[in-house]
Amino acid sequence: MPFDPAQIYAPAEDTALLLDTARREVRPSDRVLEIGTGSGVIASALATVATSVVATDINPHAVACARQTGIDPVQCDLLSGIRGMFDLVVFNPPYLPTQPGERIDDWLEYALDGGTTGRAVIERFALDVGRVLAPGGRALLLYSSLTGPKDVSAFFLDHGYSVAIMAEQNIEDEILSVVKIARLIRSR
Repeated sequence: MPFDPAQIYAPAEDTALLLDTARREVRPSDRVLEIGTGSGVIASALATVATSVVATDINPHAVACARQTGIDPVQCDLLSGIRGMFDLVVFNPPYLPTQPGERIDDWLEYALDGGTTGRAVIERFALDVGRVLAPGGRALLLYSSLTGPKDVSAFFLDHGYSVAIMAEQNIEDEILSVVKIARLIRSR
């Protein structure tokens, strides 16, 4: 399928921050899953280090674009088309708070629209990531100070995960953060 570049999120500062953090986190033995691969930049870079890399995107234009990087993404919504366990899950979700009147109603919107709080997709991810996270596995998630960082952390904590800030960067009127999420180990 030919793709329309205008329908794909172009790698930007958030992509670079997440990629830098993922490069520091990935291990050669890792099975990696990137959710919302977009252009495929992160998945293809991690494929040079990890044992295996699987990528997903809901946007058919992004799937076609990412294939040009040598990966073969699964077209699905978040984790819906994924089976198996992964040691590292990487996700740059749509994190911008978006009001109904601001929606653009095209494929690019899937990369930008975080719902009215900016956390709609992040919360869906939090509820399902445990299904594919291997024992001892971890997830890297990027979000903005516009998303409500305390609320993001609280949501993950309430669902049995630890949250640790791995990287931060000031970009114009916001702070981008990458957090590492892992299952809490509960003592008996």
